[in-house]
Amino acid sequence: MTTVMISTMVLCFALTISVAVSIGLASILGIQVANANMLISVKEMFASINKFPLAAIPFFILAGNLMETGGISRRLVEFAKSIVGGVQGGLPMTCVLTCMIFAAVSGSSVATTFAIGAILIPALIKHGYPTSYAAALQATSAELGVIIPPSIPMILYGVAAEVSIGELFIAGFGPGILISGALMLFVWAYCKYKGWGKHDGDGRMPFGRALLQAGWALLMPVIILGGIYGGVFTPTEASAVAVFYALVVGMLIYREIRVADLFAILRKSAISSAVIMFIIANAGLFAFLITRAGVPDAIGRWLQEVLQSPALFLLGVNAALFVIGMFIETSAAIIVLAPILAPVAQHFGVDPVHFGLIMVVNLALGMITPPFGVNLFAACTVARISLDRIVAHLLPFVGVVLLCLLVITYVPSLSLALRDLVYAK
Repeated sequence: MTTVMISTMVLCFALTISVAVSIGLASILGIQVANANMLISVKEMFASINKFPLAAIPFFILAGNLMETGGISRRLVEFAKSIVGGVQGGLPMTCVLTCMIFAAVSGSSVATTFAIGAILIPALIKHGYPTSYAAALQATSAELGVIIPPSIPMILYGVAAEVSIGELFIAGFGPGILISGALMLFVWAYCKYKGWGKHDGDGRMPFGRALLQAGWALLMPVIILGGIYGGVFTPTEASAVAVFYALVVGMLIYREIRVADLFAILRKSAISSAVIMFIIANAGLFAFLITRAGVPDAIGRWLQEVLQSPALFLLGVNAALFVIGMFIETSAAIIVLAPILAPVAQHFGVDPVHFGLIMVVNLALGMITPPFGVNLFAACTVARISLDRIVAHLLPFVGVVLLCLLVITYVPSLSLALRDLVYAK
């Protein structure tokens, strides 16, 4: 049964059938081969999405869309530009810093790509940066949307591996800051080398004025993350608070969201949420079937025999996840693989929260690697160029994130020190 399911899924991927449908078809065929009751599919698909933490996903997506339409993202750009925009290469650094701040609320890299890219990609082009470079930079920077908490993939990992979502969120700050800092340092050095961005500071606001203008926008992540870690509300409840706050600020304070805009915002959010939930439902059924077939135990035993040390295990898993992330959507990969790999990681003495960060950061690379990188498609859509044009500029960014991934993998304190401090008993 397992062979039939995996073969079917791979064949569907090769035929460019969508990820969710490919996984679903493979699962249904597996049920037929095993002569099981088809009611299993309905039961397990419903069980996969009938989990309270998953309610955060549509709310965070809606909050991100409200921020984009309500002018919050534009004000965050001006604030970030007031901090780093005055140096050579300041505009690309602004892109990274803005995505870092926006990520502290949105939870989605695609939402970050569209919200920030719609402002910064045209600005970068206007300042003389190649269109392909601007698109590659935006796609890579938006990856921070799923690394810096709150993060939809972290929620999915927490549900799939039965790990505290709050601990995952607090552990995400170290890796997120490392990757943000590395990207800003790289773009600054690259722009100095290329001679780009000598006039990036033109037209930027003074810091005080930008801070005052973005005050309500900057208060949003403080309320959301402060509420989570202060025990005021859960991560799921925080997503609803984010929606309420973005709506109030966008409609009543900044007054850039009209009642007429709400239908389009809700429709866009509903479609994005439905796509993710459909993937989760199908991936949940697939995970149930392969678990019942004993695949996780078999893989665990094989890994323990072949990779006999924690260092080798983490290296092998990272290599496998990097390849998998290039072809399988992040959410689906986490739901299918987390229940399989997390117990094996614990056997090797790897903290499940640390392993979750490794999985999320690694699979997030799939969002910026061809052929199915969703951030690449989003950035290319905003920049109005074809995917093949940005590959040359994309490779150095991928290399920077890979180096950061190695640090995150082999320096667990980067992820766990803050977690241990906050959750110390």
